Amino acid sequence: MALYMLYEAASGYSLFLAHGLDEIGQNTEAVRGSVSDMNRFGKVVQLVAFHPFESALDALNQCNSVSEGAMTDELRNFLELNLPKVKGVKKPKFSLGVSDHKIGSHIFEVTKIPCESNEFIHELLRGVRLHFDRFIKDLKPGDLEKAQLGLGHSYSRAKVKFNVNRVDNMVIQAISLLDTLDKDVNSFSMRFREWYSWHFPELVKIVNDNYLFAKVAKFIEDKSKLSEDNLPELTEVLGDEDKAKEVIEAAKASMGQDLNPVDMINIQMFAQRVMELAEYRKNIHEYLIEKMNGIAPNLAALIGEIVGARLISHAGSLTNLAKCPSSTLQILGAEKALFRALKTRGNTPKYGLIFHSSFIGRASARNKGRMARYLANKCSIATRIDCFAENGTNVFGEKLREQVEERLDFYDKGVAPRKNIDVMKSAMETANDDDGAEPKSEKKKKKKEKRKLDDDSNGVAAIEVEEDVAEKKKKKKSKTESVDGGEADGEVKKKKKKNKD
Repeated sequence: MALYMLYEAASGYSLFLAHGLDEIGQNTEAVRGSVSDMNRFGKVVQLVAFHPFESALDALNQCNSVSEGAMTDELRNFLELNLPKVKGVKKPKFSLGVSDHKIGSHIFEVTKIPCESNEFIHELLRGVRLHFDRFIKDLKPGDLEKAQLGLGHSYSRAKVKFNVNRVDNMVIQAISLLDTLDKDVNSFSMRFREWYSWHFPELVKIVNDNYLFAKVAKFIEDKSKLSEDNLPELTEVLGDEDKAKEVIEAAKASMGQDLNPVDMINIQMFAQRVMELAEYRKNIHEYLIEKMNGIAPNLAALIGEIVGARLISHAGSLTNLAKCPSSTLQILGAEKALFRALKTRGNTPKYGLIFHSSFIGRASARNKGRMARYLANKCSIATRIDCFAENGTNVFGEKLREQVEERLDFYDKGVAPRKNIDVMKSAMETANDDDGAEPKSEKKKKKKEKRKLDDDSNGVAAIEVEEDVAEKKKKKKSKTESVDGGEADGEVKKKKKKNKD
């Protein structure tokens, strides 16, 4: 049985015929060893036909189709033209080797050409790929590399195209940077507090906030220079006059050591860096909230921007999170505990990253697992709406949050929650109102009012028509009466004249 091989190159489709396989061997290992030798491999594999692509765009379209396992019309014509014809009754005396079984199954369904894809075919195609420039003699040196590079860039660019308004990668990077900044700000703040406390140890007990401590220390610099004259400025920095007075009194009786100017300069520079880092962390937090409200508004409204961003980051993307079932989303972030429980046959974890939600903390100890399961269910719904909905709105997230609140009251107080179908109907109506479209109930009311107006106008028109007909009849009667009266007066006058005569 003859063996043909289809090779999809960056420059076009090519068809090869493998004959005399005994020279290199019939198994995979033998072919693998003889691929590097062009003299042996060239005697076995020969080029049958080559069809170049018309343009770079045509090459990209063909590459996309092949990668999806679909045969184009161009490929079908190429195969039918260069392969032996397949008769419906008889079994073909040849087979076609392809690199992917998906494209092979599609070729067989359409053309009935038998296809095969295995390790033996893959090794033969690897040899074809290695020596392809020697089989196609018309190719100039460097042409094949340019075609491969251009097609690779075009194919990759088409695969990574995305909507710039919904880039979940920005959320992933922002939440990772935020977590890193939290650790760095805390570490630097503790280092600065310890460093400055050698000079002014009493300030630590008065000012607890790290950012405010660095700000006050930068303002004070040398404690010996602090006096009552600095009270207004220090009050402005601290925001509290009593604390400012307490700082001034503590500076007068401080037990800290004096610092030389060089040490003070370094401390002040470090304080400035800590302040800038804390301000940058604040800006990143605002940026993350803004991006989450644009990318996943319903998830952010339901569970919060920070927890929602951590879920997206852990899943890899918003699409991956939307594909997760609610049971997976519930324990997302607790994989180690899950596998440890499965290995030791212990209790599996009830929650992962969603534990940081306020709903889990507000639930009682016996209801935390139920609350986590219910919250994960609602998060899954909100994520899918955010991922696949065309219009971005947080209406569904707000309604789902109301449902979680009602379920929390149900667990604690026994208050019956609303049905899910009623909540979703109200959410749909609110979403339609926000989009400028009228809800169905309003449309029905307007239709009824319009019908009433049409009926009323038809009734008024009918009455007017009847009145017009009555008036016309009256006019006709008056005319006939006047005509009859005129004729009678004329006859009386004629009779009088005859009597006179």
